[in-house]
Amino acid sequence: MNLLLYLNRLNKFSFNALLGAAESLPFFDTLKIVMPPDPARLRQGVQAATSSNSGPAMVCFSFFTSQLWEIAELVRPLRETFGDRVLLVAGGPHPSGDPEGTLRLGFDLVVRGEGEETFPELLHCLHDGLDYRTIRGIAFLEPDGTCRDNGRRPPIRLDDFPPYSEKCNRFGPIEISRGCPFVCGYCQTPLLHGARVRHRSVDVLLGHVETLARRGLDDIRFITPNAFAYGSPDGRQLNLPALHALLSEVRRVLGGRGRIFFGSFPSEVRPEHVTPETIALVREFADNDNLVFGAQTGSPRMLERCRRAHTIEDVFRAARLTVQAGFAAYVDFIFGLPGEEEEDIRLSIAAMHDLAKIGARVHAHTFMPLPGTAFAGAPPGRVAPRLRRELDMLIARGHAFGEWERQQGEAARIAAYLRAGKVVDDSRQQENEDGKIREQPAGCSRIIVSSG
Repeated sequence: MNLLLYLNRLNKFSFNALLGAAESLPFFDTLKIVMPPDPARLRQGVQAATSSNSGPAMVCFSFFTSQLWEIAELVRPLRETFGDRVLLVAGGPHPSGDPEGTLRLGFDLVVRGEGEETFPELLHCLHDGLDYRTIRGIAFLEPDGTCRDNGRRPPIRLDDFPPYSEKCNRFGPIEISRGCPFVCGYCQTPLLHGARVRHRSVDVLLGHVETLARRGLDDIRFITPNAFAYGSPDGRQLNLPALHALLSEVRRVLGGRGRIFFGSFPSEVRPEHVTPETIALVREFADNDNLVFGAQTGSPRMLERCRRAHTIEDVFRAARLTVQAGFAAYVDFIFGLPGEEEEDIRLSIAAMHDLAKIGARVHAHTFMPLPGTAFAGAPPGRVAPRLRRELDMLIARGHAFGEWERQQGEAARIAAYLRAGKVVDDSRQQENEDGKIREQPAGCSRIIVSSG
């Protein structure tokens, strides 16, 4: 059986845990696994797989909503050229939030949410010639065009699955926690992993760190929605003993060989969790020179509307503590949030300037409506002219950075897609940004959701 996993720059770690979960399958070593990193090699791999006599070819993609147009351009010719000789499978943030729209791009099925149990079961069905349509955690189109959703699986126990694949030599940052209780209106994290926080235990994590260190991979980075919430029973309270146990034990395993990055990219922390105690732990055991945390807006009204559950004073306090401890403070802001008014913009501008005086840097983003979130139906974010001038000034002085201009264009494309129910041609983009199209959604007339 041929298995192709499309790996590009933004998704190069997406399949590590899925491959790790599948390694226990008795036939795993017989799979012909190819991981093409670009469109040309993807097509070559599919051509080779479908020309062989080694059974069906399963071609998998994981992608964000901002990648939708790239993926659509890849999938269309694969479907047209190879037909039913390939099974096209999608997973990740966008397919989980918009399974029906993803299927109508040409995919055969969508894996929704966590895939550590669904992916191996799917491989088992295909390998043994069984009907995969009964698998829980997938969505697909019935012959009559109805979208069938088999329902979500219960959240997995993280300790039961590795975050990497030893057999495929696929390693990356170690995921230590999943889930977020705050369910911010713009964020897809709770859609993928739920609102209940789960953690890998320290003992299990140490085993994974040892595996990486044996291979010379001793720069240890973690993936988590909020690094300082590690060990917390609800994601809201700090568990300082758990944080100390994690960091001190990882440092013990690494000795003087490696480095620990905690609370910096690719993870972040919540501003109210930046305290003298949490900063002291980072200083004692970790090697990062910065902390990343979100303000998102300087307006108390908008913080409440987004369900952020912290105050702007929490943000200022976090920035002061971070800078005073000798770390760089990178503070996320999102512009053009739904319902943002002139007073909210004024407060965000003032907050950014106050943060710059403290010594923090603003990481600027533009709001993008994402499927499956509370703000999915909102208009795309636009950076007001007054705010643009202030941002340009802050950037020129080294107090801000970010790709907010590119994101503004992406937001318009996403909003047009969500309105039309299909990928809209780039040639019509200006029309879409002006909000003039009036196409009806192209979805199914009904969606069947199975509880089994």
